[in-house]
Amino acid sequence: MNRWSRRIFLKLGVSGLGLPQFLALRSQATERRNDEAAYGFGRAKSCIVLFAWGGLSHLDTFDMKPDAASNVRGQFKEIPTAVPGIRVGEHIPGFARMMKEWAIVRSAWHNAPSHRSGAYWNLTGHEPPNLSGNWTASRDDWPCIGSLIWEALGDGRGPVPGAASLPYTLFDGGVANGQDGGFLGLGRDPVVLRPAGRKLREYGGKSPSSGRVELDLPEGLNIDRLDGRRSLLRQLEDRLVGTEHEESKAVLRSREQALDMLLSPKAREAFDLEKESVKTREAYGMHVCGQSVLTARRLAEAGVPVSTVYCAAGDLNGSKGDHFDTHGDNFNRLKNNMLPPLDQAATALIGDLKARGMLEETLVVLLTEFGRTPKINGGAGRDHFPDCYSVAFAGGGIEGGQAYGSSDAIGAKPATKPCGPPDLHATIFHALGIDPRHMIMDRDDRPLPISDGSPLPLFS
Repeated sequence: MNRWSRRIFLKLGVSGLGLPQFLALRSQATERRNDEAAYGFGRAKSCIVLFAWGGLSHLDTFDMKPDAASNVRGQFKEIPTAVPGIRVGEHIPGFARMMKEWAIVRSAWHNAPSHRSGAYWNLTGHEPPNLSGNWTASRDDWPCIGSLIWEALGDGRGPVPGAASLPYTLFDGGVANGQDGGFLGLGRDPVVLRPAGRKLREYGGKSPSSGRVELDLPEGLNIDRLDGRRSLLRQLEDRLVGTEHEESKAVLRSREQALDMLLSPKAREAFDLEKESVKTREAYGMHVCGQSVLTARRLAEAGVPVSTVYCAAGDLNGSKGDHFDTHGDNFNRLKNNMLPPLDQAATALIGDLKARGMLEETLVVLLTEFGRTPKINGGAGRDHFPDCYSVAFAGGGIEGGQAYGSSDAIGAKPATKPCGPPDLHATIFHALGIDPRHMIMDRDDRPLPISDGSPLPLFS
């Protein structure tokens, strides 16, 4: 009997509980903990992360405050959902219709108020080295969620990558941190893909490659051209001899891997949106956001474990530079530009996965870097607010139709069941059958657990 057990036994024994009864209770408690640990474990075979870049206002979407003062509740009305007792903002009607599939978490928070630090928190699940500002993305950074999952699951999927990002690299005065393989190296960088389509509205945002693998998928894949490009990359790699060229060689190998994917019939099939019906493509939306989400679904079908779709950062619905950073004109921007395509694409994804029998094995996660301030500013906007925000989970064993946690009367802080990015990531790992305490090695070969959090009890 360990010291903790002995203390408890002695305390309980005073009340007449004997050793046999205590051991029986302890055994039951252990079994219960084991059951809880296994709850929903490994139901998901793939994960699609929808990341609302800019900071999605929880107060105008998933955590409305209709009884608050006008300078808090804002202009939007709340509407009922398919689940009695759960209400959301009027401009996400698709989420409302599909609420039986979604678990809304209303009590997330962290301590980083800038876009890049907040994104780092939510994309890596670890505290950023600079909470209030920006820093140069480094190979000392923690890997992103896709890279962590790729590392934990290992290779073995053939020509498809272990992780993908769509449709561009996040940029905020520099490449946003936490989007790549970090200390796991270039070999674990998600491949960045842009969906093809002449009918898509032109993408006009900033997306420098900075050494990352980024591919604009052509309308018609020219196999000869791609094969020639691969041969050229191999020649270049052969010419790079010596340790001083290792980083360059890693870049070339990553690009070669990407071309190998495009030359694979299985991979080409996944990337070819023309295989989808016009009805399906239009259901997701003929904009970069919608077609990227559709591509992510096709990648899941092809065996890609995790795809991250950045649902803003430039072209979300044909408008250049639009994102969820609504410091000014919050309500018009959300109503007219930002929420409709996100709502459309997310709703189409859940319905499509369900119709294909894929929802139980595909975890869908809606993340953002932080929420927005309860008080509306003088420019009819809301500012950065990491103290409280909302995220959502669906599929992959998640019990839909629930709201987990709550915020206070004005959405300023969690009131019940507070949780942070480590817990959100632990939940993702748990759904995919990865122990959140799974160890990975950093650049100095030190073992580190992939998560410091605990899975949220959202599973059916």
